[in-house]
Amino acid sequence: MTTRVLLLSDTHLPVRARALQEQVWGLAEAADVVIHAGDWVDTALLDELKQRARELVGVAGNNDGEALCERLGEVARVTIDGVRFAVTHETGAAAGRERRCDARFGPSSDEPADVLVFGHSHIPWDSTAASGLRLLNPGSPTDRRRQSVGTVMLVDVADGAVRSVEIVPTPR
Repeated sequence: MTTRVLLLSDTHLPVRARALQEQVWGLAEAADVVIHAGDWVDTALLDELKQRARELVGVAGNNDGEALCERLGEVARVTIDGVRFAVTHETGAAAGRERRCDARFGPSSDEPADVLVFGHSHIPWDSTAASGLRLLNPGSPTDRRRQSVGTVMLVDVADGAVRSVEIVPTPR
């Protein structure tokens, strides 16, 4: 059996958009787990996702105020079908990202992860560090910045492994 995980980040509601697209709500409601890598901006989205998602894992980002920071930490960890996920908002510049993240979250770290989900750039990212740590950034469904369209990611996990990663466009 496969576990479907929806990755979100940088929703910036209601600043960059008034609401999430119905498409994104549909993906969230169909997913087994929703992971949000920060920059929610308002607690209303956190509350609504908690109600509509089967399971929600999230962290605060650099644009999240005190109320969100009190409810969410800077790093979250969850094991899904044998795959260890770590979630954080910022990982720094693209140059050297795998090396830095490997040191903090890879197999030789204090709390190793198999997958690191991050945000901040609004640009989708899928790479693997030399140690095997997978780095995933879903982009932003609401603030596409230098992308042609907003994005989220769908990750299928089964039997202790990531089986697929799909970047899903989220047009307005």
